[in-house]
Amino acid sequence: MNPTQLALVALLAGAVVGLLIAGLVIAALRARDKARAQADGDVPPGAREVLAALDEAALIVDASFVIVATSPSAELFGLREGEAIPGDELRELLRASRGVSHSETGTLRLRRSVAPAEPRLIVARASGITPRLTLVLVRDITERERLAEMRRDFVANTSHELKTPVGAVTLLAEAIESAADDPDQVRSFATRLSAEATRLGNLTSRIMSLSRLQSSDELTELRDVAIDEVITSAVETHAIAAESAGVTLVRGGDRGLYVRGDVQVLSEAVGNLIANAIAYSPPASQVGVGVRGVTDAVEIAVSDRGIGIPESDQQRVFERFYRADYARSRRTGGTGLGLSIVKHAVQRHGGEVQLWSRPGRGSTFTIRLPAIAAPDGTPAPKKTKKKIARALPARTKGDAP
Repeated sequence: MNPTQLALVALLAGAVVGLLIAGLVIAALRARDKARAQADGDVPPGAREVLAALDEAALIVDASFVIVATSPSAELFGLREGEAIPGDELRELLRASRGVSHSETGTLRLRRSVAPAEPRLIVARASGITPRLTLVLVRDITERERLAEMRRDFVANTSHELKTPVGAVTLLAEAIESAADDPDQVRSFATRLSAEATRLGNLTSRIMSLSRLQSSDELTELRDVAIDEVITSAVETHAIAAESAGVTLVRGGDRGLYVRGDVQVLSEAVGNLIANAIAYSPPASQVGVGVRGVTDAVEIAVSDRGIGIPESDQQRVFERFYRADYARSRRTGGTGLGLSIVKHAVQRHGGEVQLWSRPGRGSTFTIRLPAIAAPDGTPAPKKTKKKIARALPARTKGDAP
């Protein structure tokens, strides 16, 4: 190889080596710039894409407690990019997570920015991802804790309620045994024993109904349900009780309306409202059952002119075992579960139940359910001649139904 060729080879080798060195230098500079950028608070590449794919609330916070990136669900808690972290508890958790190699977890309260705008119980987990950035995962456990509390209360209340009729049955059985030589006393105790056994059976049946409605299982007997069928079944079931109490049942409103649901569950829900209205109405009064078709919904109203419900009790009447008038409920054989069954039955059908009441003027419970089209060949809806309004308690101007 001549000197010229050797020089060219040496020059080419030097160029290649120079390019390699330049590439290494550029890579090192880029890595340094990236590290500096992250240290200054820039979101790492790919982090926003990961946050966007999360169902739960998550956010990245810088050293000054300013949110630099969020998941879509974070908006529910008012956690928005560019704004500061709200609440001292969450900030304390962030401070504790800095400078440690492990995550910090805390349970705290955080208010939602959308309905229901109430303080929610959350579990927040904070982990440092760069010297200046912290990843925070937020999990709402409000409903889980509420359900656990409901179960504890349910067990406690049920055991307490069952003790009364069980104890009464035991005492009456002993009384019958001791009064075996007195036929009149035996008949009296036997009558009371039968009443307590009936109450115990009703209580057990309603507990089972409520447990079934509160379970995670879906309703199995779903079909197109005629509201006329539901009302007829509920009214006929309680016709004898109404007659015995001297109360007149008045039915009216629209006909030919349909919903999707379980006819037995819906009939029981409406029947519970009718039974309550009869129990709390004075003799010679009326209980009205009315149906109205509104936009995409069916409304079933049960009204009475009874004792009414104080405003302080209206938010609690749907709780299990709650009785606004405990002494009267005991006399009428009430279990305190009827309205709770109504609420859960309606909710399982995608509806809601509303209450209007004034002490001394009566109450109106309104069930609102999603409506469906009537099956083919069904006559068009019509109104009955006797309007339900005749059975509604009189209202003054400004009252809301």
